[in-house]
Amino acid sequence: MRRTTLKDVGDHVGVSAKTVSNVINGTGWVRDDLKTRVREAIDELGYRPNSAARQLRSGRSGMVALAIPDLSQPYFAELASAIVAAAADRSITVLINQTNGQADSERRISDGVGIPVMDGLILSPLALTASDLADRQDSTPIVLLGEHVGESRFPHVTVENAAAAQAATEHLLRSGRRRIAAIGAQASGPRETAELRLAGYRAALDEAGIAEDPALIREVIDFRRSDGVAAVEGLLDKGVPFDAVFAFNDLMALGALHALGEAGLRVPEDVAVIGFDDIEEGRYSTPPLTTVAPDKAALAGLALELLLADSPPAGDTTVPFQIVTRMSA
Repeated sequence: MRRTTLKDVGDHVGVSAKTVSNVINGTGWVRDDLKTRVREAIDELGYRPNSAARQLRSGRSGMVALAIPDLSQPYFAELASAIVAAAADRSITVLINQTNGQADSERRISDGVGIPVMDGLILSPLALTASDLADRQDSTPIVLLGEHVGESRFPHVTVENAAAAQAATEHLLRSGRRRIAAIGAQASGPRETAELRLAGYRAALDEAGIAEDPALIREVIDFRRSDGVAAVEGLLDKGVPFDAVFAFNDLMALGALHALGEAGLRVPEDVAVIGFDDIEEGRYSTPPLTTVAPDKAALAGLALELLLADSPPAGDTTVPFQIVTRMSA
């Protein structure tokens, strides 16, 4: 049986083979309705790109690597899913690696050790330093996602952590809360995100004319449910009064909800709770979790766009966020 060609698909839709190629490769500009018709025709006719020929023509493999700290954490799993979906729209395959946030793993992957030849690497680092990147031995394009790595020459896509944390704290202040616990400060380890979110919390208090109470700032080891539980239990055990919790991610916020419920405290009547990340689980917690929602689709799309660009700009590029108000605050 004859193999279906680009021309066959184009003839079926009434467009050129070049337009079909643009839809498959995510290049050029094609109307959304026309993209849909081309993709439907591809499925109907059973067209399959000749990946070897395409690689020879373009000099690209059609594959990128994604390295993230921990797939068991819902935020990273959801972000990985968004990147895979954005890549599929561009007919790109994503190879996912888990680094466990370990410096050695992040260095090896950034140097291309243990992964096949790729068109680029999207890396969400926790332990990597600017000097590690300065000594990088691989020429494969790289885009950093999330945690900031000092001053580097590579593109970095992130949410405005300080501004988002300030908005979350202001949301609590507007509801009349004045004793707001901040859960997520870190004295060691990968601290960049925690420091920025703490700075946003402090900025909101300062603008409201509220003096910071160090007893309300709770340090954690990691950003997990158990850390949120321990932080709230610590506040209660020490008798520190508080009427709200800003947890630096949704997992800790869910842990806080659990600890408050175990203590017989009502949310939001006694204590309001807000998280950060907008993971799916938060929509179904009791009560549903109010949270800061970074635009994960924008993070994914922009990371790929910068990765595949001929001359991407170095430095930070930020994506929007919004406060998603549910019943916890």
